[in-house]
Amino acid sequence: MTDLNKIISDWSQNGAVLVLARVVKTWGSSPRPIGSMMIINEEGKISGSVSGGCVEGAVVKKSQALFTKHIGEKLSFGVSDEEAYSVGLSCGGRIEVYLQAVDFSTNKVWNSLLKSRQSNQSCVLISKLSKNENWLIDENGRLRGTSLSPVIIKEARTVFNERVHKTFNFKGQNYFIQAFSRKPTLLIIGVAHITVDLVTIAHLHEFETILVDPRGYFTKNTHFITEPTQIYAAYPSEVLHKVKLDPYTFCAILSHDPKIDDNALEILLPSKVAYIGALGSKKTHQKRIERLTSKGISQDLISKIQAPIGTPINAKSAKEIALSIMSEIIKFQNQFE
Repeated sequence: MTDLNKIISDWSQNGAVLVLARVVKTWGSSPRPIGSMMIINEEGKISGSVSGGCVEGAVVKKSQALFTKHIGEKLSFGVSDEEAYSVGLSCGGRIEVYLQAVDFSTNKVWNSLLKSRQSNQSCVLISKLSKNENWLIDENGRLRGTSLSPVIIKEARTVFNERVHKTFNFKGQNYFIQAFSRKPTLLIIGVAHITVDLVTIAHLHEFETILVDPRGYFTKNTHFITEPTQIYAAYPSEVLHKVKLDPYTFCAILSHDPKIDDNALEILLPSKVAYIGALGSKKTHQKRIERLTSKGISQDLISKIQAPIGTPINAKSAKEIALSIMSEIIKFQNQFE
């Protein structure tokens, strides 16, 4: 939705109603994944996509009746082999698209969603597919909308933690639960020669970057091509309470100093971060395991560490190692999608 924020804000001025179309279910080779979105205004202008071009025309046509009725409607489309091939897929499939009239200006659920996205805050949107009824859970756990079953709220938290949208059936009714995450964070422990290139690549992929290293000489004197979002010249245990350690945070342990690396791992391993990778050879990692075990950290938690860090591409230079690390992070980021 990030790309749609400004357009939604512009098109919904003066209380204008928009139609939001979302992919809520797919079978076979879908041109666009579940959660893909398209916005339509009363003039028929569109932004976003639900199929890469296969069914957009039909969706726009169906949307016109919703501007006055202010209801929701679920549509099913078959994507032929020929249409699928034209958008880069080997074979066709089916998609379900949910259309609903949306007032982003005055409706408290939709307005809260827009404000959350504009301020880079996470939230979960829940939509009842039998009618245009919606709820929002913000990143502080507050519910917007009418009362909602604790069963559905629990499922919404699961969706957020697993980073995957889903249709959930409860008492014979289907609810589409969609997680809207803040920008992902790459937390880097240790300012090393690899860090400079890793920060640049991470920003290219729209990650915020947070660097933590108590060695002030490195934090003050390292020249970054792309400036990190934040730098903390402190031990991890002194500052990680300021960082969101949730499923949208990915961690690279790079200092090569056990006093710093282990200090971070003792906090990160029990947390909900999506990824922890640590620099070093297999021999180095075995020593790390022994140190962490002696501190009472379980093997289940220790097994979360990806070491040696990065996708194996026979990387040699700092740029190549940074690329291998970012490749592995993106693999973990996309594993549920």
